[in-house]
Amino acid sequence: MARSTTLAVWRSNGGDQTRTTSAGSMQMSVPFYIANVAATANVVISSSLPNAAVVLPANAIVTNIAVTATGTGKVDLGFTPLSNIGPGQTTTTGTAVPTGLLLNASTATRAVFSTGGANTGASLGNVANATNVVVITSAANGVASGTASGFISYFVSDNAQQEV
Repeated sequence: MARSTTLAVWRSNGGDQTRTTSAGSMQMSVPFYIANVAATANVVISSSLPNAAVVLPANAIVTNIAVTATGTGKVDLGFTPLSNIGPGQTTTTGTAVPTGLLLNASTATRAVFSTGGANTGASLGNVANATNVVVITSAANGVASGTASGFISYFVSDNAQQEV
């Protein structure tokens, strides 16, 4: 299967050639893997990529988190803004928001955590950081062990801006 990656914010006018309709941002999902829910660490993309942190773009709005492979216990999921990223730069971390996405969420069963639901953080459904990319982080909460993985669904807020 062919793969394509772009640096653009995906959006569509739903086929309206007159550009009368408002452009909507596309929903995206990124896999995540937590090797040890008992430890505080950056969340990675998969067990086979242990150094590939999950990093979301500026203006990302996480809409839901699906836990599809379970551990035991509970976890907090949040993020830390990053600036000065890229080759030759000294990356600077901003103020961590350790429970921004999930708070005391069970990893013992498959579940989908959505905006306004139980165990969700205040940043779920809101812009994580308007100016910087964010690295997703996990923190142990109570008695926890094992791994957890799933998908983080998000879109990038661009205020329905269109290219001409």
